[in-house]
Amino acid sequence: MNAPSQHPPAVRTTCPYCGVGCGVLAKPDGLGGAVIAGDPAHPANFGRLCSKGSALGETLGLESRLLHPMRRGADGALARASWDAALDQVAAGFARTIDKHGPNAVAFYLSGQLLTEDYYVANKLMKGFLGSANVDTNSRLCMASSVAGHRRAFGSDTVPGIYSDLDEADLIVLVGSNAAWCHPILYQRMMANRRMRGAKVVVIDPRRTATAEDVDLFLPIAPGMDTALFSGLLVHLSDVLALDYEYIDAHVSGFPDALARAREIAPDLATTARLAGLAQDDVAAFFALFRETAKTVTCYSQGVNQSAQGTDKVNAIVNCHLATGRIGKNGASPFSLTGQPNAMGGREVGGLANQLAAHMGFSPQEVDRVGRFWNGPAMAKREGLKAVQMFDAIARGEIKALWVMATNPAASLPRAGAVREALRKLDLFVVSENVLSNDTVSAGAHFVLPAAAWGEKDGTVTNSERRISRQRPFLPLPGEAKPDWWIVSQVGQRLGFADAFAYRSSADVFREHAKLSMFENGGTRDFDIGALALLSDEAFDALDPVLWPAPATRAGTERFFAQGGFFTSDRKAKMIAPEMPRPQAETSDALPFRLNTGRVRDQWHTMTRSGLSPRLAKHLPEPFVEVHPDDAIAAGLSHDGFARLHSRYGACVLKVRVSEGQQRGSLFAPIHWSDETAAMARVGELVMPATDPFSGQPEAKATPVAIAPVDYKYRGFVLTRSPLALPSHTWWSRVTVGRGVGYLLASEAASDMWRDVAHAAFGHAEIAEYCDPPRDLYRMAAFVDGRLEGCVFIGPATATLQWDAVKALFESEQLAEAQRRAVLSGKAADGLADPGPVVCACFGVGLNVIRDAIVNGGATSVEAIGAALRAGTNCGSCLPELKRIVQRERAPQAV
Repeated sequence: MNAPSQHPPAVRTTCPYCGVGCGVLAKPDGLGGAVIAGDPAHPANFGRLCSKGSALGETLGLESRLLHPMRRGADGALARASWDAALDQVAAGFARTIDKHGPNAVAFYLSGQLLTEDYYVANKLMKGFLGSANVDTNSRLCMASSVAGHRRAFGSDTVPGIYSDLDEADLIVLVGSNAAWCHPILYQRMMANRRMRGAKVVVIDPRRTATAEDVDLFLPIAPGMDTALFSGLLVHLSDVLALDYEYIDAHVSGFPDALARAREIAPDLATTARLAGLAQDDVAAFFALFRETAKTVTCYSQGVNQSAQGTDKVNAIVNCHLATGRIGKNGASPFSLTGQPNAMGGREVGGLANQLAAHMGFSPQEVDRVGRFWNGPAMAKREGLKAVQMFDAIARGEIKALWVMATNPAASLPRAGAVREALRKLDLFVVSENVLSNDTVSAGAHFVLPAAAWGEKDGTVTNSERRISRQRPFLPLPGEAKPDWWIVSQVGQRLGFADAFAYRSSADVFREHAKLSMFENGGTRDFDIGALALLSDEAFDALDPVLWPAPATRAGTERFFAQGGFFTSDRKAKMIAPEMPRPQAETSDALPFRLNTGRVRDQWHTMTRSGLSPRLAKHLPEPFVEVHPDDAIAAGLSHDGFARLHSRYGACVLKVRVSEGQQRGSLFAPIHWSDETAAMARVGELVMPATDPFSGQPEAKATPVAIAPVDYKYRGFVLTRSPLALPSHTWWSRVTVGRGVGYLLASEAASDMWRDVAHAAFGHAEIAEYCDPPRDLYRMAAFVDGRLEGCVFIGPATATLQWDAVKALFESEQLAEAQRRAVLSGKAADGLADPGPVVCACFGVGLNVIRDAIVNGGATSVEAIGAALRAGTNCGSCLPELKRIVQRERAPQAV
């Protein structure tokens, strides 16, 4: 007989980050972790993973996990509670609130991090049994304008195309999408198409992002002017008779009004270029490419959606595809690239306040249909409050009880400071989480319930191309953590609805969800997965990735609408006449800049998962604001210095990055840092609460702000095995490092104060110090049994930090005597060169290593660097940066 294998086999699951929905192979290591690889059989990624997905194995520890139900006592502290006690009190609190104030005094705020089954049960409880539609989701912040645009145009929230269109298109237009960093696996498919088939790529974005580095045409559009550009395109296509009139006549309504409005907005090429802030020749080149290329895919993302006019932007893009019949065909469609792993699944089950489950709305017929299917005694009859409205209602005292699941609104919503204050007013504030602490929990949650995390969850997610995939558990549930669907079901049972919430497994929930999708459907609704409604538990466990629709009674389809068949009353698409584009809020002398917010390559949302990875922390470890060089000079800002930003709603202090890719008059800041991970870096604090009138999506790209330099006397860093308190008047960014925590610092605290901090934190260890009061230098290294236990380096702000070299010593298990002596010098004692800031996170390749390969190793191309160092050969998200490095290093030779 063969000996049993030491570790279990790899489990096929799905990545928990963006909406690409990559397949993952997770092989448990028997120690609570897992080895992570891409799943070569998954059609979303064919085995490739981005830097974040590749580093998932570093995020599985339990150090920051919430493992038991917690209840906040009269003293304000959270204390452990039993599940029975916590669930009883949560259910009693919701019942009491409804009895006293009515069903609209309660709300749920959900997340695209939930599985479809979690989403379904929460939506069912609120909308069918508690009697309110106050269920919304953080997906409102990223793709609600796409939903609204789809529903206005198609009569349903239908994504017409699929990923293989990106392989087959001859023209790919990326609008407001930094796909190289935010959807890198899809971006590499686009670039492969460009290399192998000669497809053209156009990028339309106010910022010259990594996505725009190696494309055929870059259009640095004026902020908010997407509607003007695509209105001008529609006019141009009409004027040169490049429309598909047969398709329009057979399958489209509203064409005359939409074209007339487009002519009002952008009647000619010159006006279009002026409104869009673009060179007329570049606009003409884009129009010609679109006109002459039948197989065109237009991908759009947050830059379009996150706008107070986002829905009009979506419909201006969709109008051009409808008018040319370029929809639902091989290599031709408008395509929304969603941000979260299950934003689509949430849409399927009615996770938004303006939807019911199974892509139904709040018409009397649909309310009746869902009510009969659920046997719901208190069906919500009208739409609920969308995210920003919901938290405004909390602030006004109209919503008294809130349950937040798997998201962090106190950091991510506009006016984050005001959101935090609103949360403190709630009579009942429940948070389901898998982390011990975040900004939302710290805002005064009365109950914090331990939820399953990725690796423990069991259910399904749906990606941007409508593909349902399994998330399978490969780790046991730690402590008393439970699936979200179970937690909600238990509350439903305690509220008196035991029969409706008697689920035994996620498979039970999925089967009910699938049955509702086919209930009284008959092809009248796009979402139908009736073919999956009778899956056995074993078949659900083994379910391969599947595109919807998957109806039980007819064949499904990969693409929608090539032959019409829209989900409107007349089965025709509706072309929409958008409003004239205009700024939601004007800049002024006091607030002269527009703030654009977004993501960076190696972090995710508020970093509760990605922030646990030392590898991901190496790329951009500090919160920053990106400024054009001319604006930096005018404002007195310096690269790598600090700046204070303020808006009408709050303030932040961020590192300054001077960049030619930033437009004059505009600033960019990433969204990821919170009060848990940095000082004064919650960018949500600044963002204005303006929302799109159709989608309710907040405007996150154009908040008026001011910026001014901040001068700190001292700079430095701390490395420690566990978090510690820092002196007041200190700006800090917490960074996960191997075997501990790092803090990058800027401070007004003098060296003697830092000496006190060091001795208080490391007094138990053997301490070596270097003090130079005249030069304001202080360095301390603490050793325990030959290991570097911690260190403090502080000096004048003009001094060079030795962060990377000392961090490498800190991450070592043991230090030789020579290495111990070298710590305070900030240099490696073994002759190893400082690798520099990480460029390729997948393989940990630093900038200095790459420069050496170019200068001394003859690696004069990106391909040669890949062959020598492997950099850029996995997800490819660092390829634009590698190209810039090669160009910079070779530039002197070309002179």
